[in-house]
Amino acid sequence: MGRRRKSKFQIGDTVVITIYGTVGKVTKVQWLDDTYVYEVNKSEELYKEISLQLLSEYDGEIYEKEHIDIEYKFFIGDIVQVKEQGYDLYKVVGFRTEIWRYKDSSWEDIIYELSRISDGEWLEAGEADLILLADEENAEEFLQKLGLLYFIKNQNGQHVKETTLSLDNKDTSSVEDKRTDQINRLLDIYNDYHFLYEWFKDEEYLQIMRAAIQELKKLTMDDKKTS
Repeated sequence: MGRRRKSKFQIGDTVVITIYGTVGKVTKVQWLDDTYVYEVNKSEELYKEISLQLLSEYDGEIYEKEHIDIEYKFFIGDIVQVKEQGYDLYKVVGFRTEIWRYKDSSWEDIIYELSRISDGEWLEAGEADLILLADEENAEEFLQKLGLLYFIKNQNGQHVKETTLSLDNKDTSSVEDKRTDQINRLLDIYNDYHFLYEWFKDEEYLQIMRAAIQELKKLTMDDKKTS
């Protein structure tokens, strides 16, 4: 077996990846299948010597690689409201970044893909148009609380009608347990919407708080009747 030759490039050499015209530093040298291969800028891809050239010896065109850091405020599974879309709730189902580059200007737009909770209707919205109500970790609990007391407006828009919905199909061990569970969830709804009202000062949230109190009064009256 012949003596292994010395590698053409060493760790730390500045090289050009000739097939792309991009510049980087050699970060690893490996002997593989009787030839040297090189890692550049700690990438997963390995390059043969024929694909690389020292920057000092390269006379072709260099393409500058742009590095962009994007910060996302919302993530898949988050529950949000969309400004100027009323009080509908949406779930984030995807997002993408559109990168715009022109001669005298540049910017990045983050577009979120949403699915309306009530009927699955699809909508796109920018980051500035979204209001976070619950992150992905707390989304299920948030929706369960809303499921107990869901409000729909009459066609004339004059007042709000209350509709109580069942949240799960499990039978509780007794009527008393069921009523206690409803009371606890109504209290959670009241507290959640109290927070939203304090934050956004929206009268719709105040109406939901009042309706929750009315439901709590009804349950309390039922307790007195059965006692």
